[in-house]
Amino acid sequence: MEELGLLSILRAAWFLAILPFVIAWVRLPGFGWLQRAMSEFAKRGKMAANSKLMVPHRVFNHFYALGIFWTTTMLVAVWLYAITKLASHTEYDVFSTTTGQFHNSLLTREHVYNVWLSVFMLLLMEAQVIRRYYESLYVFKYSPSARLHISGYICGIVYYIAAPLSLCCSFAPEVFKFVKNVANDIIVNGKNPMLSNHKFNIGILVAPLLMLRWYAWLGAAIFLWGWVHQRRCHAILGSLRKNPKKPTEYIIPYGDWFKYVSSPHYTAEIVMYGGLVVASGGADLSLWLLFAFVVANLGFASMTTHKWYLHKFDDYPGDRYAIFPFVY
Repeated sequence: MEELGLLSILRAAWFLAILPFVIAWVRLPGFGWLQRAMSEFAKRGKMAANSKLMVPHRVFNHFYALGIFWTTTMLVAVWLYAITKLASHTEYDVFSTTTGQFHNSLLTREHVYNVWLSVFMLLLMEAQVIRRYYESLYVFKYSPSARLHISGYICGIVYYIAAPLSLCCSFAPEVFKFVKNVANDIIVNGKNPMLSNHKFNIGILVAPLLMLRWYAWLGAAIFLWGWVHQRRCHAILGSLRKNPKKPTEYIIPYGDWFKYVSSPHYTAEIVMYGGLVVASGGADLSLWLLFAFVVANLGFASMTTHKWYLHKFDDYPGDRYAIFPFVY
């Protein structure tokens, strides 16, 4: 029941978060007020300098600091849960799609597999938030006038709690209960029998991950493809403002996926989350909703960015799209 409660809340939250973007994007009649509000929400950096209810754009590092803390917490908790609580079920057969020789029920087999798959996806998420935190400190040179709408700041904080949780939400209550029991044992007895009696080695930590199904590795490859291109695009954006004495001087970015779209770093983000959907096997509705939110949010923001570029530069490349090459 707890699992269903968390799943329902999380999925409802993603759906409600997606809906305003879709309504504003489609421009339904009678929702002009929502379109204006969402346009204000989408403003960030150079486009939000003169808007109200703003915070400095450099607070982006708050998102990634929180993301590192929460993703690491979830990763360690799920990994320990997989190693200790599910140790007796973690057999080679669990990672196979065939019936096998063991007598584990299909439900148990799939549960154990999904837990280890979540460890795998949380590792990918960890690589993303660590890199983004580094970039927010050392790659981007934020203009003093650059701003982020306060609603966007709040949304970012909530997002970096909900996104890692969505990677393991089907069994998160079990993990939370496991962590609570471990903590209580350590507080009361000074140790937890399950942890103290368990022998940890590299094989136990890594071997189950190496036996994930083919689509998990395909999804990881797609994720890393987007990850590499986002790093390149962020490096290009970070190199544009070379003169600190001219913080409001803007230059048209060129290189990598900027050849095709105005916001390739957003395109790369969508590719990464698409990779997570592929890695999951496409069977998790929570991940599909997370992916849909990323597409809706960044797609709407890219539209605002593309219009700004076209308005700002008379010589802006006319063959660039907003976010999806040759489509939009």
